[in-house]
Amino acid sequence: MKEWHKFLIVLGVFGAAYCIPFENMAIQKAVLESFLMLQDYARKHVLLCLVPAFFIAGAISVFISQASVMKYLGPMANRFLSYSVASVSGTILAVCSCTVLPLFAGIYRMGAGIGPATAFLYSGPAINILAIILSAKVLGWQIGLARALGSVGFAYVIGLLMALIFREDEKEKKKMQMVMPAEEPPLSLRRETVYMASMVGVLVFANWAKPQAEEGFWYAVYAIKWYVTGAFGLLFAYTFIRWLKAKPVLSIIGVIAVAVLAVLFPRYPLLSFSAGILFLVYAGKSSSEMTKGWIDATWSFTMLILPLLFGGILIAGFLLGMPGTNNGIIPNQWIAELVGGNSWHANLLASVVGSLMYFATLTEVPIVQGLLGSGMGKGPALALLLAGPALSLPNMIVIRSILGTKKSLVFFGLVVGLSTIVGMIFGWMTGQ
Repeated sequence: MKEWHKFLIVLGVFGAAYCIPFENMAIQKAVLESFLMLQDYARKHVLLCLVPAFFIAGAISVFISQASVMKYLGPMANRFLSYSVASVSGTILAVCSCTVLPLFAGIYRMGAGIGPATAFLYSGPAINILAIILSAKVLGWQIGLARALGSVGFAYVIGLLMALIFREDEKEKKKMQMVMPAEEPPLSLRRETVYMASMVGVLVFANWAKPQAEEGFWYAVYAIKWYVTGAFGLLFAYTFIRWLKAKPVLSIIGVIAVAVLAVLFPRYPLLSFSAGILFLVYAGKSSSEMTKGWIDATWSFTMLILPLLFGGILIAGFLLGMPGTNNGIIPNQWIAELVGGNSWHANLLASVVGSLMYFATLTEVPIVQGLLGSGMGKGPALALLLAGPALSLPNMIVIRSILGTKKSLVFFGLVVGLSTIVGMIFGWMTGQ
C-alpha cells in the first residue's frame, strides 16, 4: 500500500471520528448494526465458507500450472468451453458473493482471461440451484424461472462483454500464452482433480443450507451434510499425506482429534472444523516444500482479501443494516417505497441497492418476499435477485483491489445495467 493511500485512510478515520454525531440515537444504532453484521458474518461464514475458499485459492496458485489455467480459461481458450465451465460453476459451488473472491483471485492471477474470470465471478454466487428452487417455491415459478435463465445468461454476456471491452488489455496474456513453455505440474491431472474435489466437497456440503420443507431430496442431503463433509475430509487427508507428502503421524493425529471432537460435541461442528484447520496449518508448515508453499499462498490470499472484506461489511452494516432489520442509517421503508411498480428508476434502484447489500446464501429470498409484500414490483424484485447475490459493498471493495478501478467499474455497471433491463422486461411481460 502506498504511503498516500495510508494517509488518506488515516485522514478518513479521523474525519469520521471528528464529524459524525455519535450522540444521535440513529447513528448509535447504525454503528451497533455494523458490528452486529460483522459478528454475524464472522460466526456464520468465515470458518465454513471463507477459510476453505482461501485454501482452495492457495491450491490453485501452487498446484495447478499456469499453462493449464490459460489453456482452459485463458484468452485463447475455446470460448464455448471456457465460458461454460465458468458459468456452470455456480451450481456446484453455491457460495456467497464474498466466498467466491479468493477463488476468483486465484484463477485470475494464474492467467485466466478477463471474460471467463468475470463470468466465474458472477456465476459463483448467482447460480445457486437451491436458491433458484427456493425462489420458485416462495416467490412464484415465474420469478424462479426468470432468475435461473437470467443468471446463466448474465454469466455468459458479462464475460463476453468484459472480454470485448478490454480486448487490448488481453493481448499481453495472449502473447504470454503463445510463448509459454510446457511445464510439469506438481501433481498429475488425476491427482489434481481428486485433491481439488475433496476441498470443494468440504466447502459445498459444510455450507449446505437447511431447506424450508423438512422433507424431500434437499432436506435428506442436509440431514447427512456433516457425514458427507467428513467423508470428503478423509479423502482430503489421504491426498494430503500420500501425494503432498505431509507428515503422516502428525496428520493422523489431526484426523483423530477432529473425529473425537465431532463425536463428543456433535452440536458444535465448528469446534471440530476449527481443530482440523489448525492441524492442517501446522502440519502443512512443518512438512514438505509443497505443503509449505500451499500454506504460504493461502495466507497471502487471506491477508489480501480479509481486511478489505471486514471493512466493507462494517460500512454496509452502517448504511443499510443487517438484512431484515431497519437499523441502518438508510431506512428500509425508503427503499420499499421507491421500488414499487415497474418504472426504470424502480428497477435501477433495486439493482443498485441489491448490489450494495450483503446477502448470505438463500437470505435474499425471504427479504424479497417481504419487499414484495410491502409493494415492490416483480420487475424490481427480479432485478434485485440478479444483482444482489452476485455483488455486495464488501465484495466490490475487494474486486477493485484485484481488477483495478476501471475494470471493476465496468463489471459493476454491467451487472447493475443488465439487471435493470431484464427486470423491466420481466415486469412488462408479467404486467407488474
